[in-house]
Amino acid sequence: MDYELTATIFKALGDPKRVQILDILSCGEQCACDILAYFDFTQPTLSHHMKVLMQAGLVQSRKSGTWHHYSLNKEKMSELSAILEMLLQNQRDCVCHEMKEINGACTNHSKEKVTQQQQ
Repeated sequence: MDYELTATIFKALGDPKRVQILDILSCGEQCACDILAYFDFTQPTLSHHMKVLMQAGLVQSRKSGTWHHYSLNKEKMSELSAILEMLLQNQRDCVCHEMKEINGACTNHSKEKVTQQQQ
């Protein structure tokens, strides 16, 4: 699992307005002006939210004239679904299994080492 990418995605999802934007885009491509109609904030604020979602790869944009049209990046959304699935299951490539191979057991001490290695 790419922990940096996963953290970036979860940070993007850490704001309720951005989650709402994803919900709006689940209905299909939307113009920025149409997305803005759902919220009580300015266009620059929407631009910021869209930038965060695009940096996480969850949203893609295309420009038509002066307008930006946004849609979900379905491939990245599928990856998000797979990440959540991995976190809910005891997968073979789980870092815990790697620690079992190194230390013979997945103890609290091992987990502390993993946390230190990730920092």
